Amino acid sequence: MSKFPERAARWRAGATRCCAVGLLLALGACGGGSEDAAEAAHASGTGAAVDTGGRPDSGAAPRLARNEVKITVDGGTDGSAVNSPFVEVTLCAPGGGQCTTIDHVLLDTGSSGLRIAASALGPQLRELPAVRAADGNALAECAGFVSGYTWGSVRTAQVRMASEVAEDVPVQVIGDPAAAFGRVPEDCSGTGPDLGEALGVNGILGVGFLEQDCGADCVTGTAPGMYFSCTTAGCDPTAAPLASQVANPVSRFATHNNGVAIRLPAVAAGGVQRLEGTLLLGIGTASNNRVEGERVFTAGEGGNLTTTYRGRTMRGFLDSGSNGIFFRDRSIADCTGGFYCPPRALSLSASISGSDGKATRTVDFAVESASALPDVAVAAHLGGDLGGGSFFVWGLPFFFGRTVFVAFSNARTPHGTGPYWAF
Repeated sequence: MSKFPERAARWRAGATRCCAVGLLLALGACGGGSEDAAEAAHASGTGAAVDTGGRPDSGAAPRLARNEVKITVDGGTDGSAVNSPFVEVTLCAPGGGQCTTIDHVLLDTGSSGLRIAASALGPQLRELPAVRAADGNALAECAGFVSGYTWGSVRTAQVRMASEVAEDVPVQVIGDPAAAFGRVPEDCSGTGPDLGEALGVNGILGVGFLEQDCGADCVTGTAPGMYFSCTTAGCDPTAAPLASQVANPVSRFATHNNGVAIRLPAVAAGGVQRLEGTLLLGIGTASNNRVEGERVFTAGEGGNLTTTYRGRTMRGFLDSGSNGIFFRDRSIADCTGGFYCPPRALSLSASISGSDGKATRTVDFAVESASALPDVAVAAHLGGDLGGGSFFVWGLPFFFGRTVFVAFSNARTPHGTGPYWAF
């Protein structure tokens, strides 16, 4: 039997509790040429990423425009990741001092905020100032995901992606050894396993709708136990002003800051070992990130869309940080890890509607037996059941063969004010 289900179970779904329920080399601009020329090349298709399937590409690597970041879907830092899209992020000391470029940062539309493993920062960690709670103690965070939680300090950094720079961004440092906080608070450890340094990734870049990962709930109170004031004696829940909360760095960029688009090629049945695509910064801010043939779906509270499957209507959301399409269907046989294992591939469909009911689209998808798939890192037909029937999670397989836009909350775009999805 394939080990695929056990490998895939790590990233089933992820999102911080205040958001919708879900789960490094330098990134400079391409050398030479103008920004418009590079963007035009991408728009014409000459810069499109291709699925190499582990085979050499037939031509030179496409040049990236000044608002483009390469996405790589592979096995992660330890070879165990499945359907996990990764980007590279550069962190610098505030003001642009010493910098470290970090690869294999999971790109997650189901959460907001940048979280980096302390081991990936190395000596650079000492250069990132600690954020303080209102009482002057160190500020720490417990970020809850369906797969578990990440625990660590909050520090400020300059964040660079493509040609964009964001100053003084609060980031979570997972497993920060310099923060002697003692044991993890019970309010955090009760949310599931500590993902810690066993993530199989170097960090998580949450590019969901929110600028901060919690928002007003953590400004006015301590619920739901995300932020903590810490000393060597222990940690107590605390409120956190917006300026101190872990933030989505894209929303802080100077130009391409109103959203993102994920562009990935299609994947055939059976899967492949490696896939490359593009993260576009901004919506309608350049010639290569315009919403053209895509339909706009207004997002409701928590980023939810309406999904109807086999006559049942439920809340749905698009989550690149989930490695399968997760939904409840008791007629489909399941197997280890909560993934479906039908005796033969199933062709299924569901309809997606925006929260205002103005846009509706039927989406066809397929489910293959997870136990029969080879040990690949990219599988287009992976599906399963998260154990709850109230959500329909459109994970990374939904993104294959599409361009999917995420317009941030309250951000202005040529197609209206966010939050919305477009695909």
